Amino acid sequence: MECHPGLQFELHSLLCTGCRAETRKRREKADELKKIGLSYVGVSIDGMEPVNDRFRGKKGAFKDAMAGIKNSQEAGLKVGLRFTINRMNRDEIPYIFDLLEEHDIPRVCFYHLVYAGRGSDMLEQDLDHEETRKVVDVIMDRTKDLHDRGISKEVLTVDNHADGPYVYLRMLKENNPRAEGVLRLLEMNEGNSSGRGIGCISWDGAVHADQFWRHYSFGNVLERPFSEIWSDLSNPLMAQLKDKKKHVKGRCAKCKWLDVCAGNFRVRAEAVTGDIWAEDPACYLTDEEI
Repeated sequence: MECHPGLQFELHSLLCTGCRAETRKRREKADELKKIGLSYVGVSIDGMEPVNDRFRGKKGAFKDAMAGIKNSQEAGLKVGLRFTINRMNRDEIPYIFDLLEEHDIPRVCFYHLVYAGRGSDMLEQDLDHEETRKVVDVIMDRTKDLHDRGISKEVLTVDNHADGPYVYLRMLKENNPRAEGVLRLLEMNEGNSSGRGIGCISWDGAVHADQFWRHYSFGNVLERPFSEIWSDLSNPLMAQLKDKKKHVKGRCAKCKWLDVCAGNFRVRAEAVTGDIWAEDPACYLTDEEI
C-alpha cells in the first residue's frame, strides 16, 4: 500500500491462535518476518468482535487478528490497524481508538470504501455524504483528543481525497494557525496519483494503476520491465492518468480543490457510471465548498 515505506504485510489469520504447537508456529512466523526485514504489519480490524466477525464472515476472526497483533509486537514488528468504513461498522470507530490505547498500537488507517473487488458487492453499504462527514469529524475529534493528551498515534484516512480539503476547511473555521501550512502540504502531495506516483504489481506480475484497478492491466513485469510499462504513453489510459486533471468531468472538472485532490478515485467513478472520467460519487464536499 501507499501508506508505508519498505516491506509491508497485511495479516488476517496468519498469526492466529490455535493449539499449542500451532501457536508456537505463529510466533515463530512473526519472528521470521522480523528477520527478513519486514517493516510494518497492517492488521484488518473492522470493529469489535461481534461486528468484525460478521463483517469478515468468520467467527473468531477478531481473536485471531488480536493474537496476530500480539505476536507481531512481541517480535518487534511495528503494527497498525486497517479499518474499512461502511454502514455496518461506522459506530465502531470510537472503540477502535480505545483499542489503540489499550494495546499500545501506534497506527490506524481508516479506509473509505472503494467499489472494486469484493467492495463491488458493498455499494449499498457505503455511507452517504452526510454520514461520511460525520465519520470524518469523529476521526478528527478523537485524533485531536489523543494529541491534547500527549498520546502519539498515526491516524490516517485513505482512499477519499476529499478528506484533505475537508480537514483544511474545518481548520479555517476553527481559526487554527496551522491551516495554511496544512494546505501547502496538501498541494505538495497533489492528491490521488494512481497510474502516476502509485502503481500495483499483482502476484502474477500484472501491472495496474493502483491496487483497486485489477480489472485493467498495462502489461506484465515477467514479459517487460516495469520502467517501460510505466512510461509507455502509447497506452491511451496510461497517458491520460499521467495528466488526469485534464480529463475529469462533472463537479471534479469545476472543483477549486482539483490541484489538491486530483479528481479522487477513477475506479469509483467507473463502477457507478461506467465512465472512468466522471466525477467521483464519493466526494462529500458541498457545491458551496468546491
